[in-house]
Amino acid sequence: MSLTLAMDFQFTTTIEKLWSAITDSNKLAKWIADNDFKAEVGYRFQFRHQPSEWWDGIVDGVVLIVDKPNRLSYEWVTGQEKQTVTLTLQDLGDGKVNLHLEQTGFSNTQGLEGAKYGWGSWVDKLEKVLGQ
Repeated sequence: MSLTLAMDFQFTTTIEKLWSAITDSNKLAKWIADNDFKAEVGYRFQFRHQPSEWWDGIVDGVVLIVDKPNRLSYEWVTGQEKQTVTLTLQDLGDGKVNLHLEQTGFSNTQGLEGAKYGWGSWVDKLEKVLGQ
């Protein structure tokens, strides 16, 4: 059984600024983790989090879709879990942009709930990046 996480976030910004925040390696480092990300289909990258006694902190990924400035999708693998993350941006007008997050491939509800918490925390940091 594969579970899916879907969340929406609204930001007061431009679609171009939000696109930059989700695709620029330096900006991603400020809200997700150190990385070597490039928004190029087929590009293999890593997010490098703080390791712990249970996890080496490495998330391996590959970019699947780059449709600037509307959609970005990548697959990432950590441990035995492989998921696909798709970020869809929609300009709502009046300086508002919606970010729709869909993460598929969870094998259990514990992982899904952990990701929901993690994205909530990351999006708080993303909001700060957008304000810079």
